[in-house]
Amino acid sequence: MTLPSEDETPSAALTATQAALAAEHAAVYGYGVLGGRITGKRRTEASAAYDGHRARRDTLMRRVRDLGGAPVAADAAYALPFAVTDTASALRLAAVLEDRVAGACSDLVRATEGPARADAAGALREAAVRAARWRGGNVAFPGLAERAPGAGPAEKTGPVEAAGADTPEG
Repeated sequence: MTLPSEDETPSAALTATQAALAAEHAAVYGYGVLGGRITGKRRTEASAAYDGHRARRDTLMRRVRDLGGAPVAADAAYALPFAVTDTASALRLAAVLEDRVAGACSDLVRATEGPARADAAGALREAAVRAARWRGGNVAFPGLAERAPGAGPAEKTGPVEAAGADTPEG
């Protein structure tokens, strides 16, 4: 394995893999926070998601090394987008975390090929499914920031109406 010199620009695959790894670090932290606010069946789902993100994080760390990089380290703590005080806010945080992971995986799909691309597409699918479950509905284009909740018209209407579809009332 040849390590890139300091003057070399990292490959698109390495850059995207590092970004996906950073998103997984944040997801692991976030699930640790929200896990204490969820009970019952949803807690079991959160635990499974936490384990899945830890496993994906470990895989991405190996992939970064295989690409000749040093894996980005997890931060000691992450700023949450809002206070997580109850089950509703915990579920909302889970959806946000999955949306962010889906975005990073979408970039990884574009930057890789072969088995790495297939793995990234699988991770994108998993994050999109989990986000839909936490949110109670899906978005038209998971992993694309311009279609994510809070990024534009979809926040006010819904992903279908924001994409130009007629609503039942209209």
